Amino acid sequence: MSAERTVAPAAQPRAADQAIATASVIPPRGGGGLRRTSSKRGPSARRSSVLPLLTVDCAAALLGTVLLTGAQRHPLLVVLLLAGVTGLNARAALYRPLAVPSALDELPSLAWQALLSWCAVGLLAASTSVLSPLSLATLCTAAALQSVLSCAGRGALYWWARRAVLRQPRPALVVGPCSVARRVADAVLRHPQAGVRPVGIVGEAPAGRTESDGAELPVLSTIEELRRAVIQNAVRTVLVVGPTPGPEQIGWLRTLSGSGCDVWAIDATQPPGYDAPGRQARSARLAGFPCRPLVPVRRSHFSVSKRALDLVTSGALLLLISPVLLTCAAVLRATEGPGVIFRQERIGRGGRPFTLLKFRTHRPADPHEAATRWTVAGEQRMSRFCQFLRRTSLDEFPQLWNVLRGDMSLVGPRPERPYFVGQFSKAHPGYAERHRMPTGITGLAQIQGLRGDTSIEDRCRFDNAYIDSWSFWQDLCILLRTAASLVRPTGS
Repeated sequence: MSAERTVAPAAQPRAADQAIATASVIPPRGGGGLRRTSSKRGPSARRSSVLPLLTVDCAAALLGTVLLTGAQRHPLLVVLLLAGVTGLNARAALYRPLAVPSALDELPSLAWQALLSWCAVGLLAASTSVLSPLSLATLCTAAALQSVLSCAGRGALYWWARRAVLRQPRPALVVGPCSVARRVADAVLRHPQAGVRPVGIVGEAPAGRTESDGAELPVLSTIEELRRAVIQNAVRTVLVVGPTPGPEQIGWLRTLSGSGCDVWAIDATQPPGYDAPGRQARSARLAGFPCRPLVPVRRSHFSVSKRALDLVTSGALLLLISPVLLTCAAVLRATEGPGVIFRQERIGRGGRPFTLLKFRTHRPADPHEAATRWTVAGEQRMSRFCQFLRRTSLDEFPQLWNVLRGDMSLVGPRPERPYFVGQFSKAHPGYAERHRMPTGITGLAQIQGLRGDTSIEDRCRFDNAYIDSWSFWQDLCILLRTAASLVRPTGS
């Protein structure tokens, strides 16, 4: 089940990333020079921006209860109504940010969620003796009043926000191919009502420019230039245009999003009359371009269910196959000598090292070879029994103890040695993102055949796709497909 056996050339750091950044950056409007931001805007600040909308919706729901008589203003009714309204609005994505929000565009959705909430309250009142029954006219009138009040409150908030950004537009970076990014930046600069002012383009520096290239903006092609632009211009908005960003740009986007920047996808290549399914509800337009927010995937909820699966399955497997493991250990001790278990440092979740366990099938010449030699799959000095262990992946089964200890998971990106983690992280910027989740014995890349002499770039892409789309059912499917592949082993 191992997947860390592909020869990959050592990547050399880009000279551009080691050079001193020399990009010129547009100074903030009205500042007379460069300014440095000292405020930190992270997830907590983003949550605080939702509080005004929550307050408006709750106030509208409370005012809706004014229509009811005194006997019907039960505290339970208020609690249920507030919970229903906020929950349904959150499910309808009414608290997610939009580039150019409009309260009138949200009115149909607000009215529908309010009607559902009041209908649920009415059904509860009719089925219990705690609340007095509510007439259909009362429910409809309360829902209508709540919708109008919520829309009016949101409209006031959006009006105030638009005035603020018109006085001081949000500095933004445009990420994507230079030709497309310049065209989008030029269009946004021509429409100041959007409240966004591009100050730089993140991408590969072009060899030359033409008059039609668009806005005169600096091209930031190194991480140092990117950091300087963010600090000097207090950048809090990122516009992603064109096709899917490359691995290096994705790494930069994660860094920007983690520091508090709002990331927006601008589809500058969408033909008129076409749209992606499911984007109409909460999509918007920025300078006429389709625009939608991009939110980094956070999979913190997998820890409990995933860990429970690891504990139950690894414990049961260790008990069931213990005779097989003892037999393999005895044969190895008799044929290969002492040192049956091979211990090696690997990098786990969050970049933390741990000691991985395997059956020893090869004895390296020295510690340096053990740490830096990539593959021994074709080693001719192996005994037939060791080759059998590797071909059937039995040499990997001691890692069930790593899973039981919590060093690894059953399913996840395969762990690698520190030397190769450093090399692959330089060659493939998305490689380091694999460590967002506990490493595993098997994974999505492995069941796709990415074992042995296969592409590290493909393996990295499948690992990150697995993390971004994680589900408990996906883990079960990967385990079943891995078990099926053990029946027809092809070697590692």
